[in-house]
Amino acid sequence: MRARGDALRRFAYVLCGDRHLGEDLVQEVLVKAYRRWSKIETEHPDRYLRTALVRSHVSWLRRRSNTERPATVGDDRPAGADFADRQADRDELWSRLAGLTRAQRAVLVLRYYEDLDDRQIAEVLRCAPSTVRVHATRGLARLRDDMTSTLSATVTGARR
Repeated sequence: MRARGDALRRFAYVLCGDRHLGEDLVQEVLVKAYRRWSKIETEHPDRYLRTALVRSHVSWLRRRSNTERPATVGDDRPAGADFADRQADRDELWSRLAGLTRAQRAVLVLRYYEDLDDRQIAEVLRCAPSTVRVHATRGLARLRDDMTSTLSATVTGARR
């Protein structure tokens, strides 16, 4: 934990999109791993823990206690400097990622954040590589559609 704790928390944060949920996820996985540490491959504990984080995150879908979602806040802030614009873009990306299914989000995070290929992602998610490609395709298509509809609404609103 001392050596890789920050990296695990960052990875869980990207998976969950929420710092506190990410910390809870890491804590839950580390408690489970501690009980079985003697059986875990000591050569690749990062791989084991990353896989456990993804699987636990995806399984949280079935939990009732994880249904809280923040309310949507209207976008009434004035145009700002570069830093503010970057933060706004980052917040927008997080909200769009939150609209994906857990499996789609996990696949996109593992592909673009962890730089894993389809076979490695399939091992983590315990599915076929073709299923990984389906989740990636649908997730990216959903993000594209979301962006297209937002851009067309913005253009239409500007013409009025």
